[in-house]
Amino acid sequence: MGSLGLALTSIAAARPTPSPASSPSLALSNEKSFASLHSSDSLETSRASFRLEISYHRRLLAELRCKPSAVTRSGPVVAVAKPEPLKIMISGAPASGKGTQCELIEKKYGLVHIAAGDLLRAEIAAGTENGKRAKEYMEKGMLVPDEIVVMMVKERLLQPDAQENGWLLDGYPRSLSQATALEDLGIRPDLFILLDVSEEVLIERVVGRRLDPVTGKIYHLKYSPPENEEIAGRLTQRFDDTEEKVKLRLKTHHQNVEAVLSIYKDVIFKVNGDAPIEDVFAEIDKALSSILEKKSRTASSSMAAGIIS
Repeated sequence: MGSLGLALTSIAAARPTPSPASSPSLALSNEKSFASLHSSDSLETSRASFRLEISYHRRLLAELRCKPSAVTRSGPVVAVAKPEPLKIMISGAPASGKGTQCELIEKKYGLVHIAAGDLLRAEIAAGTENGKRAKEYMEKGMLVPDEIVVMMVKERLLQPDAQENGWLLDGYPRSLSQATALEDLGIRPDLFILLDVSEEVLIERVVGRRLDPVTGKIYHLKYSPPENEEIAGRLTQRFDDTEEKVKLRLKTHHQNVEAVLSIYKDVIFKVNGDAPIEDVFAEIDKALSSILEKKSRTASSSMAAGIIS
């Protein structure tokens, strides 16, 4: 409005003001002069300036009403749709390389790694209700019932970190009853990764495995030998890491996993676990990236549909 005031002042200044002491002839002369000025370029310029100022301010007010903030004037605000987090299960026979792949997946995708065995031990150590119930069975030398472990898994998957970042359920479910219980609770993965390793390779990996009782580090006589003779001299072999016992464990594993796969047949992703570690992860990485892309497209489409409606 300062410009508008300036325009009005310019017009007022352009008009001659007759002196009170002037004669009638002078007044008449002034009127003639004013008439002459009225038709001059100077007055027309002032009036044009006045009209332009009014037009400008009207337009400015209209823009301010339509654009309430500087943020909206700077351009459209683009909302980014966040896709749902990944929900992954991974299974593999003993020595299939499952632990290594879990580390790589967790590192790249930030998923919460959940292993039923670790979860069971943590619940017992924390003295939770489920932990106390599980401990009672274990102290009697009995297997912990599925319903207790399933509830532990369910409660862990519902915690904020798993809900926000997604989860990687390691080696669970191991039986048809466990898989069915998770289905009944509405817990289903986006992908069920199965590391498929030949029996000959698995036996070689297990039988050659050794434990350093001092550091707890696992070695393999062929693939990851100890650094020196001192460490080699104190390595021990687990009692069940013999060929005979490995074959029994593999038989049990195959029986159980076949039943589990019947539940997840539409989301199974088999990977050749005989391949080098980096090649195995490359296949898994490709599959997980593809799922994330689909989730992103779905989230964007849902947001667009919501905006339109």
